[in-house]
Amino acid sequence: MNDKTAPTTPSPQIHTLQWQFGLIWRLAQYHLPSLTDDACLWEPSPHSWTVRRGAEGTWHPDWADVEPDPIPTATIGWITWHLLWWWTGLLAAIREERPPTHHEIPWPGSAEAIVQRLESLAADWSALLADLDDADLDRPLAHPWPEPRPLRIALAWANAELMKNVAEIGYIRLLYAATERAG
Repeated sequence: MNDKTAPTTPSPQIHTLQWQFGLIWRLAQYHLPSLTDDACLWEPSPHSWTVRRGAEGTWHPDWADVEPDPIPTATIGWITWHLLWWWTGLLAAIREERPPTHHEIPWPGSAEAIVQRLESLAADWSALLADLDDADLDRPLAHPWPEPRPLRIALAWANAELMKNVAEIGYIRLLYAATERAG
């Protein structure tokens, strides 16, 4: 990544990644401010993955090393934890730090706290995208996959994964609101 002294116009590839992220984050801003603790922990089905407070007070996600069949539905709490985990890990890997395991990332315990954490990650992501140049895009990165791929692939994957997670959060939030209205 650059040590830029003066702002420069991003290349078309970087501009596209920035534009895409901005669009996704605007969608996130439609849903995230409306989250409540109850909405985050609402289980849309009896077979749902969620976050649970342990005896020590820390919130841990449901997890299986092999994806279960059938795949469980997820709570907003679980999806926001998942987003926090993979985004934190990808940023660490890009910075050449050790990405945390899923055991090392607890859910912060409330809708307000998770929204603050996600907003912080979004600011970090935006700054990272602004600091890239085209040479960075070809740098090999072996995260989240075991084999190295160009950084641009990880960046595009992250924007796609973020869009998917935000859409899931939004849909579950709307379902939760509908069930609350139906009473």
